[in-house]
Amino acid sequence: MDDKYINVLRNCGIFEEIELYEQKTILDCLKIRIRNYEKNSLVVLAGDRIEEFGIVLEGNVTVTREGAGGDRMIIDVFGPGEMFGEVVAFAGVEKWPVTVIAMSDCKVALLSPQAILDTCRNQCEAHKKLIFNILRIISGKALLLNRKLQYLTMKNIREKISSYLLEQYKMNGRLTFMLPLKRNELADFLNVERPSLSREMCKMRDEGIIDFHRQSVKIKNLNALITYAPYILPNLRENSL
Repeated sequence: MDDKYINVLRNCGIFEEIELYEQKTILDCLKIRIRNYEKNSLVVLAGDRIEEFGIVLEGNVTVTREGAGGDRMIIDVFGPGEMFGEVVAFAGVEKWPVTVIAMSDCKVALLSPQAILDTCRNQCEAHKKLIFNILRIISGKALLLNRKLQYLTMKNIREKISSYLLEQYKMNGRLTFMLPLKRNELADFLNVERPSLSREMCKMRDEGIIDFHRQSVKIKNLNALITYAPYILPNLRENSL
């Protein structure tokens, strides 16, 4: 594997606290496949048999699900070094419950869950660390599920926008940041109509709460934004005072 992709994988949580030489040994054991995908092409189609999960090496992929009425909902977006599909891959589920689409030309490393669980032929200590990291990541996602459900079931558009922007603020650590989603994608993600999303964001701009240009957003009044978010991370309110 190209060294630049090995460096990308080092940013993935499953390789945390694993030395570079150990990582190369593990990669040799796991026989990772690397696939190239063109923009808008299918990486995974809902209903496909689950045989592998992925780590993005280049570009971005989006995870989507169709609602009962045929509406598409964006579940998440993943970029270089981020992993997708590991929860369902290790849950014993036979078929993918979601569709994964390449948002741009991208390259994805595909890993077999069975290869990870099998006894390492090199009997390397790092393999145990890898399994521990996967368990930690899956457990963490399970803990976040309740908050995700609260987020998706918010009825008020301003609550959804405010909560999303506060999450991006926490992830970026600054008041000005680039949204990972385009406006139509953000509307899908929040499960709102695009015109309604645009109108509400413009209202928030007129009220001096935020400013934005395309995908660039600046939070101008953090305290005001927090008041509209019913579910905020602990001490976020305290840190803003």
